[in-house]
Parts: sequence; structure tokens; C-alpha cells
Amino acid sequence: MTMATTCAQLCLRCRSPLCSKILAGTWQYCTQVRHCISVTRAPTKISNGLFIRENHTTTQTRPKWKQQMCYYNDLTAKYLTTEAKEDKYTEDLSRIDVVAYESPVLPTRDAVPVTEKQPSLADLDAAVEFSALEEISEEAAASISIPSAVPPASTSLRDYVDKSETLSKLVQLGVNLWKLEQRPNVGSMLLRLDFNTDVAPRLLFLKDIGVEDTRFGYIITHNPFILTESLENLKARVNYLKLKKFTSETVASMVSRAPYLLNFSVKRLDNRLGFYQQQLNLSASNTRNIIARLPRLLCGSLEPVKENLKVCEIEFGFKENEIQHIVIAVPKVLTANKRKLTQIFDFLHNTMKVPHHLITKFPQVLNTKYLRLRERHLFLEYLGKAHYDPTLPNYISLDRLVSLPDETFCTELASATVEDLYLFQKTR
Repeated sequence: MTMATTCAQLCLRCRSPLCSKILAGTWQYCTQVRHCISVTRAPTKISNGLFIRENHTTTQTRPKWKQQMCYYNDLTAKYLTTEAKEDKYTEDLSRIDVVAYESPVLPTRDAVPVTEKQPSLADLDAAVEFSALEEISEEAAASISIPSAVPPASTSLRDYVDKSETLSKLVQLGVNLWKLEQRPNVGSMLLRLDFNTDVAPRLLFLKDIGVEDTRFGYIITHNPFILTESLENLKARVNYLKLKKFTSETVASMVSRAPYLLNFSVKRLDNRLGFYQQQLNLSASNTRNIIARLPRLLCGSLEPVKENLKVCEIEFGFKENEIQHIVIAVPKVLTANKRKLTQIFDFLHNTMKVPHHLITKFPQVLNTKYLRLRERHLFLEYLGKAHYDPTLPNYISLDRLVSLPDETFCTELASATVEDLYLFQKTR
């Protein structure tokens, strides 16, 4: 009985299907043994007024019991060998055997109580299974990992905002994710970034150099790759600009308006500054002036700049000193659309008959809208007040012509009402 009890306890510890089957056989054998002992035990006799309990387990019963034991052992060994080969539980059985030989026999009071009813395999399997309603500790509950519900693929970053801390905080900063997701590989790059280790240090760096918090969204929307630049490179480029005598406030303003500025190496920044200084024959102070006012000159391509300079010199006929004056006053002329720039100059010089020196004196006229310039000139010409020569009476400055709002233009320059201007525009 001790052996059967031990086997039952071992099988309860090992939850394999094979052990469950062995435990069923053990229960059957224990029941047979108990039945055999009960039928060979004689009833109590009464002798001389005393109760005498006699054990009538005969010698014939002992050989029968030993025979059953041998038969059971042989059957068990054969069953274990067959099941191990078929179910590939050789390794598990070896481990069970080691435990059985090395572990001491457990006391019978810890064993499963023997009942007259033979348990089924389903009952034994259910006894060793964990219950789904079983309470677990807080530590075990905290260690349970829940798979993330991040979509495996999507065409929009909107599907990942609730699952990604980086994206959700970028949205709070004002980053336009719908613009970034249209650029190749940018969305997957942002999903791989960790906000605390990748994004936060660079935002703190921008804040340290004087960039306003409200500009973070604009900078990252236009240049998300600044989040992958090393802090050492960013610091080196800012230090270079300060070495070239750009003030801290100017550097912060330049970075805020030209997000790609800090993505270029120190060597490239130095080459760009040297190009503008040599190409325009400017002093260091004037070079810093035009760069500070239009910092994207350090970021964009130089080909449009070279082409506009040639157009101003060859097609428009401006002299070198006139080009210098125009560029210092209006740096956008260097990056303006060539077709637009040519259209405005042609209307000024050939239709309005404005000479080069007046255009050089009021270079802002080259940066205006062509439609505004044309409509206002035609309206003044219709009223007989299109006089742009400073030597003539009722002279109209080119600067005021293109910069004043409609109401002021009509009352101060045209001596008319806004309704007259709008009515005239409808007839054109």
C-alpha cells in the first residue's frame, strides 16, 4: 500500500498523460489487494465470553498475493516501455525514475485517500490541472506579459498613436504626422524611436540653445531626422555658428526658421558662408546679415542661387554693386523663382519704364506679387497718376506702391475709393 501511495503522489506531481494512466492502474491494483484481504479475513468469534479476533489469512493467500504482485510489476514494466517508445516520453520517465529512487517515501497521511470507487482517467487528469479561477499573487500577476495590440502594418501613423508613446507625445508637441507619413521610411523610423532616450534629449538641447517650445512641432514636422542626429554633432554645429560671431539669439532664430540647418556638417556650413561672401564680394558682417535673415541659404541647393545671380547680371543688366545692394536689402531674390523674377522685372522696366537705379533703390518691388503690381499700375495709369520719377510732381514711390494695403493705397496714392479699385479690376 505504501508503494501505491507513493506512486500516486509522484504522478500528482508529474502532470504528463503517461503518469495519469499509470496512476489509474495503481488505483485498480490497490482496490484488488484490499478486496483480496477483506475476503480472506474471517469474522470474529466469541469464546468464553471474550471477544477473540482471529486472522485467517492463510498461507494459500500469500502466494496468490505475491503472484499478483509479480504480474503487476511485469505488466507495469512492459507498459512503461511500450508507452515510452510510442509517446516519446523517455526523457520524462528517466526524470521520474530519478526522483522515485532519490526521494524518500512520503508519509501515508499525505497520500490521496483510497476510496472504494475506482477513479477514471478523466478524474485523474482533472485533479492535476490548474484551475482558471485560482488566485495568484500580485508579483505573479505583474510578471504576466500582455501582447501589444500594435497593428502589424498600416498606411497611416494614426493607427499607432494610441500604442506608441513617442507618437502620442509628438502629436502633443504639434507635429503633423500626416505630413511625415507621406515621406518614405519616416514613419517606421519614428516608431523605432524611444521618447526618453532619443527624442527628449534633443528637445532639451533645442531648448538650451534658445529655441521656443512652440517651434518644436514645426522643426520636427519639417526635419524629423534631427531626432537621429548625435548630440555631439548638434553641439559642434551650434558652436561653429557662434564662433562665426552669430549671437545666441540669432542661432536660435535661424534653427527655428531653417529646421535642416543643424543636419549639415561644420565643413558644409563653412563652405556655404565662404561661397556667399566670395560670390557677392560681401564683408563678413553683411554675409552674417543676409544669412541671419534667410538661414535657408545654408540648407538649400546653390544652383538656383547661381542662376538668379546670372539672370540679374546678364538678362536684367544690373551692375555688381547694384546686385550687392539688392541682395543685402532683399535676400529672397537669391532663391526666388526665376520665371516670377523675370516677369516682375520685365513689367517694371519695359511697361512701367522704371530705370535700373530706381529698382535698385527700392528692391522690395522685386519681391512683390506680379498681379498686385500690374493691377495697381493700370489703375493709376487709368487715373493719370502713374508717376514714378522722383523729379516729377505727384511722384509715387515704388515701395509704397506695392506695400500699402488697398484702403491706404486708394485714399493716399490714387485719391479714390476701394470700390472704385474693385470695380476697375472687374473690367480688366
